[in-house]
Amino acid sequence: MRPWKYPINSTISELTLEQLFPDNLTDIPCVYLNHKREVGVATEMCVQYLESSVDSIVIRDDNHKPLGIVGGYDLLKHIRKNPTRDFQYETKVNDVMYEDLLIVEKDMTFQKLMEKWSASRRAFAIIPNKFQGYSAISARKMLEVGIKSKTNISISSMPKKKIVTFQPDESLREIVDLMFEHKTRKLLLKYSNQFISDRVILKEISKLLKFQPDVDNFLDIPVNQVELEDVNVILDDLSLNEICLKMYNMDHPYIIYKDISVTPWDICNVLMSEKITPSYELESSVGIDCPHCGKYIPTKN
Repeated sequence: MRPWKYPINSTISELTLEQLFPDNLTDIPCVYLNHKREVGVATEMCVQYLESSVDSIVIRDDNHKPLGIVGGYDLLKHIRKNPTRDFQYETKVNDVMYEDLLIVEKDMTFQKLMEKWSASRRAFAIIPNKFQGYSAISARKMLEVGIKSKTNISISSMPKKKIVTFQPDESLREIVDLMFEHKTRKLLLKYSNQFISDRVILKEISKLLKFQPDVDNFLDIPVNQVELEDVNVILDDLSLNEICLKMYNMDHPYIIYKDISVTPWDICNVLMSEKITPSYELESSVGIDCPHCGKYIPTKN
C-alpha cells in the first residue's frame, strides 16, 4: 500500500475523500440489483458481500438509476416482521430497501461523511466514477487510512464498548432482537470465541430456503443449529497501523483484545480523533500470525 502522496498538515477528519484516497478513491465497483427482484435474491447476495469492501447492495431501476440500498440491517428489520418463505419469494427489494441513498463527491470531508453515516446508521456511500457508474465507499475502506496514519494509539487505548453475548439455547429471533436492542451487527457466544452476525444469520436463512423446504418460520431456528464463526483474538497490544493492516487482510474483519472488540466502524471513530495526522513517511508493511502461538508479527516489504 502506498504512503501518503504528499505531506498534509491536517487531522484526518478535515481531509477530503480525494486527499484520503488520491489514487484509488473509486476502485471498488458497486454491486447492483434490479428493484423488481425478490428479497430472497438480496439475501443471497448479502451473504456474499456483507462486511466486504462493498457491504451493501445498490438497488437501481430499469434505467440503471440508483434508488436505494439493501444491507443486513434492512433485511433483518423486515424479516423480524415476516420471517417466512413467502416473504423471501414474493416481496420485491424496492419494498425493503433504504431509500435515502448517500451519494458523495470527492471534495466531501471525512468528518462530514462520518456525520452522515452516524445519522443513518449505515456506513456506506456511493461516489460517481469515470465509467459513468458508481463506486462503493464503506467503513472497511477506511482501514486503508488507518494503515497510513501516524498515531500513538494502540488497541488497549481504544474506547471500550459492551460486548453483547448470547446463550446457545436461544432462538434466532432472540438473537435478532438483541442485535436491534443493542444496535450491533455482531454478538459473541458467552464463554467462547465464536460470534454470530447479520451475515451469518442471512447465510443460515439462505441455506434453509434452498435445502429445508419444511421450515417456514426462519427465526424459530435455535442458534445451536447455526454454524458460528470464530473471532480473531489478538494477544499483543498492537498499534493502530497494525490493527488496520490485520483487519484489511481479513475476509470479515472483527478482532478482540482482552475485553475490547474492534470492527471497521470502531476504526472510523478512532480516525476522527484530533490526535491523528496522516503519515507520509510510513512504509508499506505486511504481517503474519505465528502458527504456534497466534502472535502477530509485522514485517516490512
